[in-house]
Amino acid sequence: MANENEVVKHVLLAKFNDNVTPEKIMELIHGYADLINQITVLKSFVWGKDVSTENLNQGFTHIFESAFESTEAIADYLADEKHVEFANLFLPQLEKVIVIDYKPTSVCL
Repeated sequence: MANENEVVKHVLLAKFNDNVTPEKIMELIHGYADLINQITVLKSFVWGKDVSTENLNQGFTHIFESAFESTEAIADYLADEKHVEFANLFLPQLEKVIVIDYKPTSVCL
């Protein structure tokens, strides 16, 4: 059973294929965001575009971050038919993708 205060983040870095239009990207983002209304284990969702001036993004342009109560909840999310259906639309639009799941840790000084 997960600790009441435990949070697990699921981060996806994406570089869309060159032929994907900005309109299609926004359509996909809206579909991704709507998963929070369809999958109960998904607790929060945020996204953004790279704005760094360091030029270290290796071509990745978008980041998507979801929060869950446990690693088991992420497994449930990944297996959920709504996620699978969306992933089958989303992933083919990507040239590159990285996914990392982590438990945020605060530094106590």
